Amino acid sequence: MDMKSLLKELVEIESPSSDKAAVDRVGARVAAEARSLGAQVELVPNAEMGDHVISRFLPADGRTDGGLLLLCHMDTVFPLGTLEAMPYREADGKIFGPGVLDMKAGIVISLAAIQAARERGLTRPITLLCTSDEETGSYTSRNLIEGLAREAAMIFVLEGAMPNGALKIWRKGSGGFKVYVKGRAAHAGGDHQNGRNAIEEMAHHVLSIQKLTDYEKGTTVSVGIIQGGTVSNVVPEEAFIEVDVRILQPEEWGRLETAMQSLRPVLDGTSIRVTGALNRGPMPVDDTMRATYAKVQSIAASIGMEVQSGGTGGVSDANFVAAIGRPVIDGMGAIGEGYHSEREFILADSLEQRAKLLAALLQNW
Repeated sequence: MDMKSLLKELVEIESPSSDKAAVDRVGARVAAEARSLGAQVELVPNAEMGDHVISRFLPADGRTDGGLLLLCHMDTVFPLGTLEAMPYREADGKIFGPGVLDMKAGIVISLAAIQAARERGLTRPITLLCTSDEETGSYTSRNLIEGLAREAAMIFVLEGAMPNGALKIWRKGSGGFKVYVKGRAAHAGGDHQNGRNAIEEMAHHVLSIQKLTDYEKGTTVSVGIIQGGTVSNVVPEEAFIEVDVRILQPEEWGRLETAMQSLRPVLDGTSIRVTGALNRGPMPVDDTMRATYAKVQSIAASIGMEVQSGGTGGVSDANFVAAIGRPVIDGMGAIGEGYHSEREFILADSLEQRAKLLAALLQNW
């Protein structure tokens, strides 16, 4: 397989999460490549987003138990047309392009590693799941991810590696809250005293919410969006904020949820409504993770490779897998930087390096 050629194809098929037809075009190309490698391909229809693609590779003896699961996603954060200003290109040992790191390279590495493992003779069944909605929370793919993970002996997630090449063995969990304040509109000049300023009310709570951050526990709370009012000469009747939450310790969500639901109006005549949910729980370094990572290290050492470990405040589908107690290693994808920006790139030689590592893991797990 010419990894760079396939990567170029996938990057140049732009696939923002919100455009079903665009993501389906990537899915069709992935399905075709998987079939050429001998996969049984299933397209999982999805009315809301792109269809999910399941590619199953079976060993010669037909074994179906003890399988290995690879998780990738086909959607990106970049809108159609980004390619014009940010074309696929290679320079100074780097490959640039929208979604090249997150995570078109991961798909290519998966397929190349599966091809290499098949040439040596598969010892276990391998399933490659490429989903369509990871960037928007995996709401349509979560059940599929968890169902396949429960059937697998091991799960590898092809999100990009840490900048130094380290695998990701911990991730924070993520969730959020939305806070709505209702006041009473009034003329800002002629009837100010009878108004109830929703923005003023919200200001009290922005400060208290920010203080819920606890760096020692790895918890961050960030008011990231604030909206309110219509025109400056009307006392604003409504205000709204959106709050991002990251937690490292599972019990922290309970503390934050209690605090947020306990918010009460400071100004007479105003009201508060709070909604929120934890989208992905944290992926901690527990006994399962320690044992899994030790096995990865051992197999890597057998082919002369050394792997390191790290973690991040970002989330991925690995969070879902860890939460149901299944062994998982994340960051198996390419090495690069600049996620979700015009600077996004991978190190070109990391394609073959990561495919070599993944192929060894698939062959020897």
